[in-house]
Amino acid sequence: MLNALSVRNIVLIDQLDLALDAGMTVLTGETGAGKSILLDALTLALGGRGDASLVRQGQESGQVVAVVELAADHPARALLRDNAIPDDEDVILRRVQFADGRTRAFINDQPVSASLLQKVGSQVVEIHGQHDDRALVDVATHRAALDAFGELSAEADAVRDCWAALVEAQQAVTEQRALVAEAVAAEDYARHTVEELSKLNPVAGEEEELAERRQQLQQAEKAASDVVEIDEILNGPNAPSPALASLMRRLMRKIDGGAELFQPIVDALDASLTTLDRTGDALEDLKREMAFDPAELEDVEERLFALRAAARKHQTDCDGLADVLAKYAGDLETLQSGETRLKALEAEEAAARARYREAADILSAGRQNAASALSKAVEAELPDLKLGAARFIVDHQADGKRVSAAGYDQIAFHVQTNPGTAAGPLLKVASGGELSRFLLALKVVLADRGSAPVLIFDEIDTGVGGAVADAIGRRLSRLAKKVQVLTVTHAPQVAAGANRHLLIEKQMVEEGAFVRTHVRPLDKAARQEEVARMLAGAEITKEARAAAKKLLAAVG
Repeated sequence: MLNALSVRNIVLIDQLDLALDAGMTVLTGETGAGKSILLDALTLALGGRGDASLVRQGQESGQVVAVVELAADHPARALLRDNAIPDDEDVILRRVQFADGRTRAFINDQPVSASLLQKVGSQVVEIHGQHDDRALVDVATHRAALDAFGELSAEADAVRDCWAALVEAQQAVTEQRALVAEAVAAEDYARHTVEELSKLNPVAGEEEELAERRQQLQQAEKAASDVVEIDEILNGPNAPSPALASLMRRLMRKIDGGAELFQPIVDALDASLTTLDRTGDALEDLKREMAFDPAELEDVEERLFALRAAARKHQTDCDGLADVLAKYAGDLETLQSGETRLKALEAEEAAARARYREAADILSAGRQNAASALSKAVEAELPDLKLGAARFIVDHQADGKRVSAAGYDQIAFHVQTNPGTAAGPLLKVASGGELSRFLLALKVVLADRGSAPVLIFDEIDTGVGGAVADAIGRRLSRLAKKVQVLTVTHAPQVAAGANRHLLIEKQMVEEGAFVRTHVRPLDKAARQEEVARMLAGAEITKEARAAAKKLLAAVG
């Protein structure tokens, strides 16, 4: 419920604090008194387009504040929470308009964008007038309005959930197809690489071992001739050991014959022979260690060079070849298992599509029934509004090929104003006065099903009078029992049906320096006088006052 509207520093309005109660509030006054200024200010507070002309000349800025009382489960509160805005008991919408055209928007004193303010405002207040281009005139709102009338929220939620699941399944299929396509494109190269590296069978650390062994074999190859020469000297025909052994034996015989002076020489020869024996043993050990096989060197080098060539080809080191092999083997496995996975995902997508179709069919059938019921309900309101020859048509187009979160139905509200004329969209077919009455009939039917909690009607009774104005007034009163209604009117029949009457009038300020719009609540007597003025015009007669009293009594 909109319970307070504060407008400050707006042209023609100065420090106005206007409280609006539940039920139906009517605003009347002479033409030009400032009723449109009030609506412009409220529209600005609800996120409408800014207008620098609203700021009084000489002022830098002006602001308008609307304090809104919302139910705890109202959708606007969820929108506030989603945007990290304090969800206070009262929701305060504030808009600052600067003289240079800039605006600033606030919700509960937190800066927000004008678009967010407009989203919240549109869920709180609907403004309808002869030239209204929002609310129910906008075809984008018709499907939601029909769902609300038909109480199809559960069915609509089911379609939305099925659609989300279908989109997710389609995304999974798309991604898997991309993986399979990528694997197919690289299949030949992957197979060649796997075959090549599997045959090579690289092992981590193998390059270092092969390089070390190659170095050993190369050193052995270079030292082989030196070993042969040493062996020739120590063991060849001219080897020193036999000659030294023979000499030592001769000298030992001489020593045995008493020539002990040769004993030191014999000892030295014995030591030399022992050293030569050890040298021979060391030579044999070296020969065994250096057993050189040219074929082994060739094999080692061939393996080492093959590993290094493969590493260069795949832009890695030799130890990384095992990872390269694993990668391309995985690609081939992806190709093989990926196609199986793709088939499974395609089956899941088909199942999700079937569930979506089933839910969309149920919702579409419900909408078809609701469309017929809504047409009948609105048309039942038209005769009293002097639109008895008109038809209200819910144009329901179902396209089974269409997939969306809202199902495959397109909904548009059409009207036919006279028999034999073509039906078409509300805004194109109905005249200003007809459009207002069509919208009023529609709002009466939708009042407790998806309507904003506050409805504002701006002179929707223009161009009508008598019974039609009376019918409009009675329907506005019916609406006010379910939602809050604010009506700007020139029709006494409409004004008489309000719960509260506000008079808008001009006041001269500071000896005519500027004009201020004043809003004054009317008591019973003042209200009767205002209704009499609306009936009589400039001069209020006794007959007009009597008629006003009778009119107020009739609706009271």
